[in-house]
Amino acid sequence: MLEHPHVFTYGPSADLKNNLKCDPKQVGAELVKVNRGGDITYHGPGQLVVYPILSLEAKHGVGGPADLQAYVCGVEQLVIDTLAELGVVNAGRFAGYPGVWIDHQSATPKKICAIGVRVSRGRTMHGFALNVSTDLSYMREHIVPCGIAEHPVTSLAELGFNFSVQQVADVVAKLAANRWTNGFFDRHDVALAAVSEDFNAELNIQITARKPEWLRPHVSHGAEVLATKKTLRDLNLVTVCEEAGCPNLSECWADGTATMMVLGERCTRACGFCLIDTRKPLAPDSSEPLRVAQAVLKMNLEHAVLTMVARDDLADGGMAHVAQCVREIRRISPKTRVETLISDAKGTDALDAIFLERPDVLNHNIETVVRLQRQVRPSAGYARSLSVLARARAAGLVTKSGFMLGLGETQDEVEATLVDLASVGVQIVTIGQYLRPTQDHLPVVRWADPSEFSAYAEFGERLGIKHVEASPLTRSSYHAKHAAEQTVSVQLVSIRS
Repeated sequence: MLEHPHVFTYGPSADLKNNLKCDPKQVGAELVKVNRGGDITYHGPGQLVVYPILSLEAKHGVGGPADLQAYVCGVEQLVIDTLAELGVVNAGRFAGYPGVWIDHQSATPKKICAIGVRVSRGRTMHGFALNVSTDLSYMREHIVPCGIAEHPVTSLAELGFNFSVQQVADVVAKLAANRWTNGFFDRHDVALAAVSEDFNAELNIQITARKPEWLRPHVSHGAEVLATKKTLRDLNLVTVCEEAGCPNLSECWADGTATMMVLGERCTRACGFCLIDTRKPLAPDSSEPLRVAQAVLKMNLEHAVLTMVARDDLADGGMAHVAQCVREIRRISPKTRVETLISDAKGTDALDAIFLERPDVLNHNIETVVRLQRQVRPSAGYARSLSVLARARAAGLVTKSGFMLGLGETQDEVEATLVDLASVGVQIVTIGQYLRPTQDHLPVVRWADPSEFSAYAEFGERLGIKHVEASPLTRSSYHAKHAAEQTVSVQLVSIRS
């Protein structure tokens, strides 16, 4: 359930010549072709858009086509029941027209809910859009909504009902659960752009107490650390260990390992927790993959970790460059295990360039619980990150993800995040305490006790996650070699058996 930014969508059979009245860019909207039935329609703020994802029963026994008519009627009834609970008693079906209508038995019905349906392999796609407090001028002045010129649209607000989208969503969630899951639902809301004052107040809590003792890493720059530093400097390489201010730098470097950050040291995203530079990035350095591989060989690494800045300025998000780094490492140091910690590439097919190289571990961090995503990493998304991990797992890769505690999450939300990661097949998870890099970054809401990390590790492994590395000072690459040794070996045994 969501609110869209301003967008016009249309199916393959849409009559844009007659039903699109303006250039969408002139009214701040996109025009997007989608694979569904129906003509052009509008989605935007003040409108509740709902996507029921259901496996439909066959109309004529097992193996037959899905009973699409029954599904559409069920969705219409869900909306009718929702409106009835909100006090709208004159909503129903209008013969010959899909959707839900007000005054449906009169000569002047008005459409309040559009339905767009597509079924793939028996599973529903798309859903319905219910006008709550929608700006109806987008539908009345700029398009012929759903290609129906003879009957107007309306909204709850126009009918005199003062409900928020959130209030309507509460009713839809309850009634959808009654209809499709015997009343059970597990709900986790994402914070919207306009969050409540209480939520803002929560995020602005300042921790005045000193850091607990367990968050004070013991730094020791011995000979191994200095040797690693010299190797990286000689080859002009950047490490996320330094750029992100990792508290485990001396421990990892003393072990002869470092997480090399490719594609420069400037990121195109400005996440609220991250110290990486956000100035305009430079062009990728074509010599970097070879230099990365030379460093791996010189440090005699058994397990190399590559991470990257987000490069939304590049058409492929930088995935081809990372893939080339993997190829060079394997060419020069074929016995080295390679882990890639990647951006989401906006969820595009550019990710395939990495999947095809088959890194030993594919890491993509979800960073925080679903409710806090917009505040913590506004240019990314919880669902998109899950899709990256699911696609990597479907490609047969060992998958890994991580997130932080201390940003305002609840126990239920943390456990739900672990359930989601387990459900898409993630095999390694890292959980650490968020440490505020500067006063300009998100505040620490609380210090999580070490016992919490142990409890979440146990919970995650009970779900079937192979390895959960959880402690206050854990970061994405902390003990990466150990986790990979455990998990990759299990994966290989499984494949061979």
